[in-house]
Amino acid sequence: MITIKDEREIEIMRKACKITAAARALAGEMVRPGVSTLEIDKAVHDFIIKHGAKPSFLGYGGFPASACISVNDVVIHGIPDHRKLKEGDIVSVDVGANWKGFHGDCAATFACGEITPFAQKLIDVTRQSFYEGIKFARQGYRISDIGHAVQTYVESNGFSVVRSFVGHGVGANLHEEPEVPNYGSPGRGPRILRGMTIAVEPMVTAGTYEVNVLRDKWTTVTADGSLAAHYENTVLITDGEPEILTVTEGM
Repeated sequence: MITIKDEREIEIMRKACKITAAARALAGEMVRPGVSTLEIDKAVHDFIIKHGAKPSFLGYGGFPASACISVNDVVIHGIPDHRKLKEGDIVSVDVGANWKGFHGDCAATFACGEITPFAQKLIDVTRQSFYEGIKFARQGYRISDIGHAVQTYVESNGFSVVRSFVGHGVGANLHEEPEVPNYGSPGRGPRILRGMTIAVEPMVTAGTYEVNVLRDKWTTVTADGSLAAHYENTVLITDGEPEILTVTEGM
């Protein structure tokens, strides 16, 4: 069932999402050669706790960390470890924070030092595809209109959108209905209504859209070893333009 948030719940979510977005920004600032993904994860964990929230991902379904940190061909759900980042890596960081019972969820892909123009294009297209999608995150459209816009933009730039994982509703639960695919035909799925809060999160690959989940049952990589990027924000449906909740203003 899709949950419509009231004003009190929306205000709580705004705070949760600001903490989440600031944790993402902190992680992005730490992406540089020689830093381990475990160091970034610890900083994210400590930041979220310091601001009175709980890391949404820690222990979720057994996930062992506070952030998913995915490098190069890892699409999502990378488990932080002692691996040190290298010049030229691209690093996707996905974080969530639970404040007073409501979650924020966001992600972005960051360049580690100097990266290739091709890798930068992948990051840029992934980010922009989110904004192309949320042009349709308005009352009166349907959920699939968002994904159709994402897919059209991504594929027009020569990249692919992952099918096996999708965006989702977010609120009192980290993952709620509806699913928000990044592909598909327009005009399908639930109608978008004021008070819905959804995580729109394009996962984009430089090659095939097929992915494999590794033996740890979390780490998800591109099937052909191509680069991947990820961009996500929690979005509130309003009477007009959608409101991106995972922003750092007002922290």
